[in-house]
Amino acid sequence: MLFYALALLALPALAQQPLRLTDIQLIGTHNSYHLGLAPSESARLKQADPQAAESLDYRHPPLEVQLNQGVRQFEFDVYQDPEGDRFAEPKGPSLVSQAKLPPDPPFDPAGVMKRPGFKVVHVQDIDYRSNCQPFTDCLSVVRKWSDAHPRHLPIFILVENKDRSPAPGAAPRPGMLTAATMEALDAEIRGVFPAEKLITPDNVRGAHKTLEEAILTTGWPTLEAARGKVIFLLDQERATPLYTVGHPTLEGRVMFTNSTPGTPDAGFVKMNNPTDPKIREVVAKGYLVRTMTDGGARAVREGNSTRRDAALASGAQLLSTDYPFDYKTSSGYSVSFGKGNARCNPVRQAAACTAAALTEK
Repeated sequence: MLFYALALLALPALAQQPLRLTDIQLIGTHNSYHLGLAPSESARLKQADPQAAESLDYRHPPLEVQLNQGVRQFEFDVYQDPEGDRFAEPKGPSLVSQAKLPPDPPFDPAGVMKRPGFKVVHVQDIDYRSNCQPFTDCLSVVRKWSDAHPRHLPIFILVENKDRSPAPGAAPRPGMLTAATMEALDAEIRGVFPAEKLITPDNVRGAHKTLEEAILTTGWPTLEAARGKVIFLLDQERATPLYTVGHPTLEGRVMFTNSTPGTPDAGFVKMNNPTDPKIREVVAKGYLVRTMTDGGARAVREGNSTRRDAALASGAQLLSTDYPFDYKTSSGYSVSFGKGNARCNPVRQAAACTAAALTEK
């Protein structure tokens, strides 16, 4: 509590500071690529595992539609696939056939999954349909939209590396994550986004010794400087050591790591439990925080907004949901600010933050 109190004492100083990207809140989508199960796939899974089927019962429209709705944070699960054939033939269709259900539409009629490169997949063999594929094509959609809307608020992209199979006998596993995997991932991102479209750790660190020092003194870039830019965030803690090896304060890297305050690479912190009171402390100090708003399929179906309301009040800048803006469930549950696609951060309370400052025109 002492730390929290001291952090809040520093907040009046924000009145003299320019508006920074950490001074606002944005709504993002969880598993932004998720197209959902096809009809027979869903019916089969409901028979085999009703709870899993319920948890997967959501879908997102194409990325450009989400962007037009106001989504400013995406999340992609990526599997490395250097040969281009690891995920081209999932077991889903054969499982549907074995269940004597009608065949679903083919999931990859253009043969995209046979191309080398990182693939965007939720669960191998079970939940593998995406609204964009491969990873570079997903990024290209964002790049095209960004170029057409140069005054947009910053777009954040979380990248979660996956390298595990859901069960024995599942589709071929991707290779184990290595430092080379991280290099390849950076290369794919830079192949789509030129330096001038990105905010990278080097941009934020500047002349400071470490990224954290920059965050805690100078702070993240101003919102004006972040307009029209894209910021990449590495999602998983276990991938951080592979990404920081040889780059302890993220020198030359594209993504900001999911870090721990007190480390040289600290700047972004993932805190998925919105009821955690420490979120307010971390936000007040100047870190960028992402949290999750939804309380699970049953809570959403019942219209339980406890976690959503906690997330909104927490000050976390990135609020990730499966039900953004007008995407309401049967219970009426959705996540929005009521008006606009961004709002002033309730914890940081920057005097420079106004409705006019958040427009994208």
